[in-house]
Amino acid sequence: MARWEPNAPERLAQAALDLFTERGYENTTVIDIAQRAGLGKTTFFRYFQDKREVLFGRGAVNELITNAIAAAPDDATPLEAVAHALDAVGREVFTPARREFTARRRAVIAAHSELREREALKNLGLIASMTTALEQRGVPDLTARVAANLGALASAIADERWAQATDGDDFSKLARQALDDVQASTSLC
Repeated sequence: MARWEPNAPERLAQAALDLFTERGYENTTVIDIAQRAGLGKTTFFRYFQDKREVLFGRGAVNELITNAIAAAPDDATPLEAVAHALDAVGREVFTPARREFTARRRAVIAAHSELREREALKNLGLIASMTTALEQRGVPDLTARVAANLGALASAIADERWAQATDGDDFSKLARQALDDVQASTSLC
């Protein structure tokens, strides 16, 4: 690939995933990733701190969720606001074109404890972003925290279902179903 081609972050992410799959995470360097993407090391570090971060989206999802919760209808309950955010994530992040990448990414993360740890930290950041966004809507702290945790759980369940789906279900539909399932299961506790 020529260096002038657009979408450097996406090219780097795809190159990293390919190399992590082929060689293993431990046996892949930042220089390997940049070269595979047809870019230089400096370009890599313009977008990512290290090779772990190339798989974690640079915080864009948290911003998307925060904005979507803020844009939810004024009369939305906390969980409806979270569902509104999950719809936005489905439209912007979990697109049909990303299904294969997401499934491969999940496999790479599952195989490496360092990446599983980073994924757990990312999820904590997601919960914190949702909590803050809900509190900014006037939701009391405890209610915001519970709704955010339920939303993160629903998002994780939807992510698993979406990556494995063969019937073309979109992420938003699966996320809303997962949120319904999570709500229903809380009544059993």
